[in-house]
Amino acid sequence: MTKLNELNELLGKNGPFAIAVSGGVDSMTLAVVAHRVDPATQVFHAVSPAVPEQATERVRRYAELEGWNLQIVEAGEIDDPDYVANPANRCYYCKTHLYGTLTFATDLTVASGTNTDDLGDYRPGLIAASEHDVVHPYVEAGISKDDLRAIASELGLTDLKDLPAAPCLSSRVTTGIAIDARLLPVINEAEEALWESLQMYLPLKGVRCRIRPGEVAVQVQSPSPVKSDSDYGDEARGIVQRIFTAHGYDEYLQTVTVEAYERGSAFLIDTLQVSA
Repeated sequence: MTKLNELNELLGKNGPFAIAVSGGVDSMTLAVVAHRVDPATQVFHAVSPAVPEQATERVRRYAELEGWNLQIVEAGEIDDPDYVANPANRCYYCKTHLYGTLTFATDLTVASGTNTDDLGDYRPGLIAASEHDVVHPYVEAGISKDDLRAIASELGLTDLKDLPAAPCLSSRVTTGIAIDARLLPVINEAEEALWESLQMYLPLKGVRCRIRPGEVAVQVQSPSPVKSDSDYGDEARGIVQRIFTAHGYDEYLQTVTVEAYERGSAFLIDTLQVSA
């Protein structure tokens, strides 16, 4: 039995579900499969300053194409001081608000796009999921990130199968620096501009603007060596300085670095930074 067949069987036997969709490949692919298996599937997407506009646009477009019963919600995590403080378990507060909102809005079991690869990471959001009886169909079916990308390809979801990982914009802010709701769209604007510019210089798989004390680190994900003292390094610094200055965030421009991508480098696990 293929992974797609196994997923279809699991969703058909236990559904319909309410799918929490972020706009990334994991949850989007799950929503497509679940809705095709059972049109009574409900799809929820939470909007927030931490969610890039392009992710919400992708969700809306797929909802129209696939005929989803889509509900846009505001989970309100940005109003929670525990979330704003940006402790190491910030995701717990985000997911608590999300799943609390969804379980109030539907009688269906809420399902997430968590896959088996996620189980090896520190994922405080999974604690919130367990507290709200959220299920993880990919995990139950033994589906990894590569597996679900293969499923997206098999289904002809060409714009999803190679979609880069896109965690929320708050993930760019170093643990312990308070989340500023007005800064998050600025980060997104800078990353979009950097993506458009830097791909003309080198093969580009992703770009991040990491917020550190008094510093913005442009992290470039590429199979080619990343050189800070290059023409694109100078251009990247110029883009960040222009966009951040235009929005009044000069305080982070004491230093603008260009460096190789490092997954999760804004996330610092420190027991002193975990809210109880």
